[in-house]
Amino acid sequence: MKFLKKLGILLITITALVFIIALFVKKDYHVYRTVEVAVSNADAFDYVRYLRSQDEFAVWQAMDPNVKQTYSGEDGSVGAIYKWDSKVEDVGAGEQEIMKIEDGKRVDFELRFTRPWEMTGGAYITTEALGDAKTKITWGFEGNTPWPWNFFFLFIDMDSELGPDLQKGLDNLKQNLESQE
Repeated sequence: MKFLKKLGILLITITALVFIIALFVKKDYHVYRTVEVAVSNADAFDYVRYLRSQDEFAVWQAMDPNVKQTYSGEDGSVGAIYKWDSKVEDVGAGEQEIMKIEDGKRVDFELRFTRPWEMTGGAYITTEALGDAKTKITWGFEGNTPWPWNFFFLFIDMDSELGPDLQKGLDNLKQNLESQE
């Protein structure tokens, strides 16, 4: 009986310590990568504004050739939604909606994951003209993890988790855009 009492006190102490530490851990994350492409800003923006274009450059779609995909709304416009459902854990299930478009500059998305965990976050793609036929494209993800789940940021670096996939996607994007020229 003394063992169970000590075990109970230990578990309560550990749990309390996790909750207290989580009070001091960051809750927000912002991961982004950039690439320069040898195409005009207009051509680059006209490509990245469409949800269907992401099928051609994002790495997650390539992880599961059998992913179930549906689209609703007018692609490339505010309110368009892309839904996916995959049995591959790294792809999971969820939806992405175009929330805001600043023509020629920026597209903002809301990501709503349902599997393997429920989470909502933001994503964006920006384009910036660097000349007549040169554009800087930035792709980023940002979000907030509520207390006490933010405790796991002590062990997970979102930049090293998402960054390589973003960069690979941008490298694919660069190849796609420049091969169209």
